[in-house]
Amino acid sequence: MMGAIEDNRMTHTSTELNQVSYNAANQCFEALVTVTKDGTRKAYACAIEAPITLSFEQAAKGLKVQALRRSRESIGMYSQMRHAPMRPRAGRAVFDPRKWLAQLGFGASKNAA
Repeated sequence: MMGAIEDNRMTHTSTELNQVSYNAANQCFEALVTVTKDGTRKAYACAIEAPITLSFEQAAKGLKVQALRRSRESIGMYSQMRHAPMRPRAGRAVFDPRKWLAQLGFGASKNAA
């Protein structure tokens, strides 16, 4: 039985299809599929060989299955955005554009910057 249980904890996985297109030269459906698993998002470039007459729902299902398999098995290339907290800049003061403009001789205008 295939379930959503890994390492004795529940996981939530969702998929999102983006930029679905049909490549007539290669006779395949292509898409960028984003898999979100426990808050981590990974995007996979997926393609399935199929005739253009295949319904969109069937193509979408095949693309999602491929992305989920690649995510589960950790195979292939993927793109991932990590949200890192902002760290203070070491040894530097915070840049103030109004002070900078005043130093350049533009005066302390309230409409500047």
